[in-house]
Amino acid sequence: MVRMNRATSKDGTSIAYERLGRGPAVILVGGGLDDGAENAPLAAELASRFTVFNYARRGRGASADTLPYAVEREIEDIDALIAEAAGPASLFGASSGGALALEAAAAGLPIDRIAVYEVPYMTDDVVQGHYVQYVNELKHALGGGRRGDAIELFMRLAGSSEDDIAGARNSPLWPGLEALAPTLAYDAACLGDGRPPTERLARITQPTLVATGGVPDPHTGGLQPGFFDAAADAIAATIPNAERLIIEGQTHVADPAVLSSALARFLTD
Repeated sequence: MVRMNRATSKDGTSIAYERLGRGPAVILVGGGLDDGAENAPLAAELASRFTVFNYARRGRGASADTLPYAVEREIEDIDALIAEAAGPASLFGASSGGALALEAAAAGLPIDRIAVYEVPYMTDDVVQGHYVQYVNELKHALGGGRRGDAIELFMRLAGSSEDDIAGARNSPLWPGLEALAPTLAYDAACLGDGRPPTERLARITQPTLVATGGVPDPHTGGLQPGFFDAAADAIAATIPNAERLIIEGQTHVADPAVLSSALARFLTD
């Protein structure tokens, strides 16, 4: 059984994390509605070659939260985990967690390498307009305590069908999703206005892997074709030392064994 550890962020917030394996340090940054569970299989795969820090972002799982929220506080959380690693660490961020990882690197944290997978930046004006509308509706839903409605908004934004949403509502996982609903606003803050923050991304000097899968996810079928690839291309074109990779045969939630192999090659190159 993996032991739960705790790091204390600059504002006093307690951040829960699991530490696995031995070797160079890598911190896994989860995406929307993830309390660290989604990255747990990847952490197990990477642990044969790395010291892996798989943490629950603030407001999720066993981690505490301190209001008001700010992206800068989440960057400080990562800094606290780097301190736990006792030196520079690499970051891997999935989906909106990739946006947070990039913001942490742009802020100047002592990061060795950065890898991101399918960051949902928007390069299309119409899609970006839908995102701005989503953020406004999300604020009203959460402000009114309508956590279920907030999750539905997120699922529709991500391209889920009405059948997918109905299935999720009837799933035993739904109460857990509702518990995480307030953190959807945190992910939205990490994405800003939804567009790639080119000015900040250009500050990143570390080697950066920008990856996508080669297969559309059945649960994000409502997104325009090439959505994640267009975002990844924009990121890779902006970061001076970026490598663009398509991991063939993978959807938005990649197979941990396949993803860990690609990450290991990049992180030890």
